[in-house]
Amino acid sequence: MRRFAPLLVDALLVIVFCAIGRRSHDEAVLAGLLKTVWPFGIGLLLGWAVAYVLARDSRFDATSLWPSGLVIWVCTLVGGMALRAVSGQGVAVSFVIVAACVLALFLLGWRAAISALR
Repeated sequence: MRRFAPLLVDALLVIVFCAIGRRSHDEAVLAGLLKTVWPFGIGLLLGWAVAYVLARDSRFDATSLWPSGLVIWVCTLVGGMALRAVSGQGVAVSFVIVAACVLALFLLGWRAAISALR
């Protein structure tokens, strides 16, 4: 279970990001949460897969800020936006900027805190 804890933290933070977004736009949070979460969830899983493959020659550390955290963040953001675009959901420039900042804070922030504590 400890091995999957970082993935669970990331997944929870992506869900929180989507719930905050829905709430800030006065949309039904629970009723439409899955519609908002799935693109970023798939992007997150893609990011984890890419980070794992890139660490093939070394030991994969999902809690490291570099390269794992950065790869996971970029894939979550880019993958999520691409899937939103192809599924007809909004990808306004302002949303991309806000999503990039909040996802960076969430997905990189806890990793930076762990790095500082080490």
